[in-house]
Amino acid sequence: MPPPRPSRPAGDQLIVTDSVSIPLSEFDYEYMRSSGPGGQNVNKTSTKVRLRWNVGDSPSIDEGLLQRIQENYRSRITGDGEFLVTSQRTRDRETNRADCLEKLAEMIRQVATPPRKRRPTRPTRGSKERRLQSKKKRSRQKEMRRPPGDGD
Repeated sequence: MPPPRPSRPAGDQLIVTDSVSIPLSEFDYEYMRSSGPGGQNVNKTSTKVRLRWNVGDSPSIDEGLLQRIQENYRSRITGDGEFLVTSQRTRDRETNRADCLEKLAEMIRQVATPPRKRRPTRPTRGSKERRLQSKKKRSRQKEMRRPPGDGD
């Protein structure tokens, strides 16, 4: 399987995988002040970005993918069904906005393929023999602890 290519906004779509793309119009952005170092300018500019996406009402994803997103990212979804992603890596609003989109795409990419069903297997003959040998060994150990003549 080829390595996942980085997502990119193509026009007005965020392309996550070959089968999943989300219109950028589904996203809302909030801008706020970033924390951490940055000098005097950090107190004046709102460069931290919070992306909000109403994942429950999104027509862009199918029911199975929606369910996996809700199971795996329960802590990122608000009571109103909005998926939250924040970024404050840089002091540039647009770079942080692109970083939010990339983070979201990577999270969706991780749950995009459904998990494989487990095929039940039988224990091998060797594993059965090893199990029985370990039981016999343990039985002998316990038997050797008993004083002679008991149980005869």
